[in-house]
Amino acid sequence: MGGVTPFTATDYPGQLAAVVFVQGCPWRCDYCHNPHLQLRTIDSPLEWPKVMALLQRRIGLIDAVVFSGGEATIDPALQAAILEVRALGFRVGLHSAGIYPKRLAEILPLLDWVGLDIKAPFDSYERITRIADSGRYALQCAEMILASGVSYEFRTTIHASLLSEDELLNLAQTLANMGVQHYALQLFRPQGCRSAQLNTFNQADYPTLELVQHMATLFPHFTLRQAE
Repeated sequence: MGGVTPFTATDYPGQLAAVVFVQGCPWRCDYCHNPHLQLRTIDSPLEWPKVMALLQRRIGLIDAVVFSGGEATIDPALQAAILEVRALGFRVGLHSAGIYPKRLAEILPLLDWVGLDIKAPFDSYERITRIADSGRYALQCAEMILASGVSYEFRTTIHASLLSEDELLNLAQTLANMGVQHYALQLFRPQGCRSAQLNTFNQADYPTLELVQHMATLFPHFTLRQAE
């Protein structure tokens, strides 16, 4: 494990939760706010029994546990960890970029909620992730979540130098046509980001109010999260 946040009211909608961070992610998105978790080290900074001991002490204080990262589905022990957390009586959430469809399929029946990061239009993923064909895997995961009946939120982190307004609208229309009901735009925030170019780029008037209002009409539940 890469770390734990013992209490949060923002990582699982409507639930008080703890967040367990898993090491490792094969994608290299410039705006990543947890770049220290991209590498998967041999020696874990935090052993799982210590995480479980902390969660046992949180029984009655929180409602849920969210697995995040890095990319949580990179860990082959994730399914076993979820089962242990459920045995404590917690709901289980997942933050994922949709990198490993087969592993997501294994754990999806055990999840109560998924927050899926949608990086870009699916045919433009490589520009963000720097990994060829990454959009195909993300699309598979998105379709799987929509078909599962599990509660979810799809969300896109946006930066004016990475996604144009035309691309944002194209992506929103694609997701709406897929049947997405819950969608959020998250404005880039510099905390944790190591890219000087992104941190200093002028994003005034992005996205425009007109675009946001148009996108909001495409989804029953739409949120714009401002940068902190």
